[in-house]
Amino acid sequence: MASPRFLVGIDLGTTNTVVAYCEITDDLQQSPVSLFDIDQLIGPGEVVRKPLLPSFRYHPAQGQIAQNDLTLPWDVEPVAGDISNLIVGEWARELGAKVEGRQVSSAKSWLSHQAVDRNSDILPWAGACDVDKVSPVVASASYLNHIRQAWNYRNPSNKLEDQDVVVTVPASFDETARKLTLEAAQLAGLNKILLLEEPQAVCYDWYARHQQTAAEELEQLPLILVCDVGGGTTDLSLIEARFNSNNGGEEELALDRIGVGEHLMLGGDNLDLALAHLAEQRFNQTKKLNASSLTKLIQQTRSAKESLLSSQAPDDVKITMLGSGSKLLGGTKSIGLTKAEVHQIALEGFFPLSDFNEVPDKRRSAVVEFGLPYVADPAVSKHIAEFLTQHQQVSKAALENSSIEHDESAPAIPVAILLNGGVFNSDLVTDRITQLMSGWKGSDITVLDNPHPDWSVALGAVAFGKARRGAQLKIGGGAARSYFLHLQEKNKMGKALCLLAKGTEEGHEIRLSSRRFSLTLGEPVRFNLLTSTHDQIAHDTAIQNGVMVDVDADLFSPLPPYISTLESFDDKELQANQKERVEVQLACQLTEVGTLKMECVSVNDDSQRWSLEFEVRNKQGDDTEQEKLHPRLEECKELVSRLYSGNKKSADSKEIKTLAKDLEKRLGKRDEWDFTTLRHLFDTFSLGRKRRRRSEAHEKNWLRLAGYSMRPGFGDPTDSWRMEQLWGLYQQGIQFKNHQGWTDWWVFWRRVAGGLNQEQQESILADIAKYLHPGAMKNPKSAKDAQDHGYESMVRLAASLEQLEVEDKALLSTWFLNKAINHNQFEQAHWWALGRLASRTPLYGSQHSVIPREQAEQWLPKLLEQNWHKEPMIAFAAVMICRKTGDRLFDISDDFRAQVVEKLKSSKVPDSWLTLVTEVTELSESESKRVFGDALPSGLSLIQS
Repeated sequence: MASPRFLVGIDLGTTNTVVAYCEITDDLQQSPVSLFDIDQLIGPGEVVRKPLLPSFRYHPAQGQIAQNDLTLPWDVEPVAGDISNLIVGEWARELGAKVEGRQVSSAKSWLSHQAVDRNSDILPWAGACDVDKVSPVVASASYLNHIRQAWNYRNPSNKLEDQDVVVTVPASFDETARKLTLEAAQLAGLNKILLLEEPQAVCYDWYARHQQTAAEELEQLPLILVCDVGGGTTDLSLIEARFNSNNGGEEELALDRIGVGEHLMLGGDNLDLALAHLAEQRFNQTKKLNASSLTKLIQQTRSAKESLLSSQAPDDVKITMLGSGSKLLGGTKSIGLTKAEVHQIALEGFFPLSDFNEVPDKRRSAVVEFGLPYVADPAVSKHIAEFLTQHQQVSKAALENSSIEHDESAPAIPVAILLNGGVFNSDLVTDRITQLMSGWKGSDITVLDNPHPDWSVALGAVAFGKARRGAQLKIGGGAARSYFLHLQEKNKMGKALCLLAKGTEEGHEIRLSSRRFSLTLGEPVRFNLLTSTHDQIAHDTAIQNGVMVDVDADLFSPLPPYISTLESFDDKELQANQKERVEVQLACQLTEVGTLKMECVSVNDDSQRWSLEFEVRNKQGDDTEQEKLHPRLEECKELVSRLYSGNKKSADSKEIKTLAKDLEKRLGKRDEWDFTTLRHLFDTFSLGRKRRRRSEAHEKNWLRLAGYSMRPGFGDPTDSWRMEQLWGLYQQGIQFKNHQGWTDWWVFWRRVAGGLNQEQQESILADIAKYLHPGAMKNPKSAKDAQDHGYESMVRLAASLEQLEVEDKALLSTWFLNKAINHNQFEQAHWWALGRLASRTPLYGSQHSVIPREQAEQWLPKLLEQNWHKEPMIAFAAVMICRKTGDRLFDISDDFRAQVVEKLKSSKVPDSWLTLVTEVTELSESESKRVFGDALPSGLSLIQS
């Protein structure tokens, strides 16, 4: 392959994507950097080259746009998993302001959203019922793919995939979001890219423009705050400017990134949303817009914001809301937003002149709109104060190392600020944040110039490419955060051992030689990791590799645990009774692309290495939950092992019949067994799974106790491995096929359903659908057959399969609703199943798989007609259907909510039920038990996904 001819920087932004490049020449330092104008559709069949590619997609309805009107200069090749007819760029943005439910926006924000499966087809979030959806990864890949094809069309001899390409990401992106960005690039055909933090890119751009004078300009500016308020995130970083003596004794400028902020889902999108809410109130005083209409409105408030915050702003801007369908023209309404209103919301709501000791209000619940959890407090000012407070140690050190005077008793405030993001195109906002920082410091601060906030990240990415080749100054800083191995202890938060200290440079392997692990090959191993962006965890303890500190929950954030099954290097299969163990050490490094790499390295052979990958799905909410082993647990495990051992004499033992009672005598009441105890018990039952068929009592107890111990099928990072072992049992079925046997069998799968993937859940539904079908009850023979096979348990199992397609859930709901109304038999199970299937908030499934609000609202009148005094389960089903999420895409209309609240009040239900319908809140322990069908394990935190 030929050497690359160009350095290319791509700012894959929430609102706009920008590309810059320069030619790799002998005098690379002087090689000019240019923007790459991107071909894109701006109207039907009209292609124009522009420096900004709006990060929007539009999915046209069939026949809405002629194929010829979608023609680009090249033959379009969609990425794998994408739809064929789509519009990317400016026309997609404009169409989204006119047509509801067909626009994808903020894909970058979704990449960092931990509570959804980012590889699932969920966008557009507020999509119309007939619109094809894609995943956040595919959406992000489609922008990169469009850029690759546009570049290759203009540069056929120097294809983008063959160039040195840098893609920028927020500094606050965690490991998952960074790896998903790399995955999106690979889907787009860009297999070799580097990642660069956006605030660093801004700083690289500034330096590139000031190379000749930078040392002089920064001589009295040792501490710089980079504040990047993008479309979806606010990204904060601290840069230290210092001077080192070179070999000739001359002072040389060095720049180091010394602080990175936490991930803040707060940006221009939030301001657009706030203005849209104001406009919405004026359009209609009584009824909220649906999610699709609000999305359409936001496109207009975004344009209004940019206009009214500009230096030549008009006094007001008109917002027009088109009708839909046959009322397209007749339903059109207009309202005005004034300059004063926008200034009030932007300046006082997002950039207030708050005191340095005012921190964000985190007691309020986060704002959920379109499925994205924006930060609870929109005041960027307070988030900056919190960030600077967390980094006082390094800030003071930077100021003390310089020649400028600093009051040691006063907080260390940066002496310069570098602003980036579209919001700072407004002089008003720039002046406000300068006034804020100067007020905290007690004197003027210097604003470093950024003439092009929309372009600087892409330009800076090219400058970084030059720096990597030695053609300009390279910013130091290394890892943006420290990584720790969490060493858990009984009844305590435990210790954290530093694996990779903040500031460790890329490519530098850190070997944890002070601790060895003896691991069994062929079995899963897990390492719980914590991260911290703080500079000091304990008093007078500087963070460095190998240091041990106490865990403080306020200073650490858990990563998804790293998990792997270490396979033998030998070709021969390991015998089950002859397990191979290996002694290893942990090795970590920050890769060149900006992600964490962890390996287990054999102590005896350095070439024997096993890579560790972190488990993203089913992340446990509280990885700091300690393993508190019950003192009689080993005794219980020995009992279970004996009863399900290879010794057939145990089949005649009376002990098998009293196994459940015997375990409770030793461990206490079953509901009180904690999560750790349960999984230890399950692992013991799992070893004896082949002997479960030994007798009817063996099978019954195995299904009941193993299922109870493994519920809800996830929660521990190694549960995915456990579920792989379990799924093999499904095809085997049960040995003792009577009514009780079938009931226990279906209860077992209901309990562990949360650990099954969609394909597995669909297999179960395919097997039981014939018994659940309404026609089965019309024929006495088939009705008896369904009863014999444990009909009621099958109903509850079907309702617990949250990974099913929405259409299947809606069909099941219709079946169960009609049966609940028309048949007295199994009435409570049918109502329970309806509530579980139509719930606004799933227990473990992804939010995008919730039955649409419009569909659920068709069922509510029938529930409201029923007698809730006679059957409280109907009331609970109504509560689940009307449970408030804060996301208007899923929330029931206010009219229905009012009717349900009124009926709940007259039905003497618990107050907590009313709260679930009127406020965004969590389920109580008793409500979780009612929804799940069992008490959830103590120590398990369900993360909504």
